[in-house]
Amino acid sequence: MPIATPPLFQIYQLDAEEALRIQQSDNPPHKHLYEELIIGEYGTLEHFIDFETMQCSAPLASFVTKGKLHRVVPGLQNGHCRMWVIRFQSDLIPETTFQLYAWYHHHATLSLQHSDCFPRMLQLCQIMADEMTRPEPELSIIRHLLSALFSMLESERKKLQPETAAIANKSVNQSFRNLLDLLEQHYQKPEGVDFYAEKLFMSARNLNLICQQVLSMSVSEMIETRKLTEAKNQLIYSSKTIAEIGFDLGYKEKAYFSAVFKKKTGQTPGEFREEMQERLS
Repeated sequence: MPIATPPLFQIYQLDAEEALRIQQSDNPPHKHLYEELIIGEYGTLEHFIDFETMQCSAPLASFVTKGKLHRVVPGLQNGHCRMWVIRFQSDLIPETTFQLYAWYHHHATLSLQHSDCFPRMLQLCQIMADEMTRPEPELSIIRHLLSALFSMLESERKKLQPETAAIANKSVNQSFRNLLDLLEQHYQKPEGVDFYAEKLFMSARNLNLICQQVLSMSVSEMIETRKLTEAKNQLIYSSKTIAEIGFDLGYKEKAYFSAVFKKKTGQTPGEFREEMQERLS
């Protein structure tokens, strides 16, 4: 039986009753078919991820990328729990996909402060929730609000991240970020692993090990994923033909581009564009 495609976007509030239900349920570590962001106003979060468990009290933010093994157990704080849970497909904000994976590597859950910024985050969540209750919600509005929310979170993370956390895994993180920078410059070219390894003054093997550690994929898979992320972005938000998009991304033949796209997504570029236009309209 084929697996149903998760909705492009969902948002709901988790309360004390739901937190207690989760605590009492069978909740083994699992993987999602979507990205998940939790913004905690009241309560606690026990988060098992990267084979470690951490405890965090609200205000908090937790971001888990698609396919990452984890387990979340919400708890009460003075008898209260209120958290926004946001689930979305990376296709909704494809231009930020890789940045999110880099930002939240090794710090999936963040303790935040009761600053002027946090109430505005909660307001953004409420506006998105209100929009989704409309008979025909505007996902283009949701897209911009979600991007704004992540921008605010990243701003807060930079302020709050201790120096010791910045130093931890510095070599791996810096190499990965350098690869991301190079990839942004060259992903439209037909360059392979050796090109990026040479630019970063390391062996292809070591570069692959870093990518496996951060994203659980090889450099080649990462290059192809970046190309397809941009392809999705252009299919959704540009009027270019499929052949033009493929050529822009280094695919000389439309048929080959379509074959690669379908192998990775299960749809042809045309099918993907049609479905996304229907979902976003």
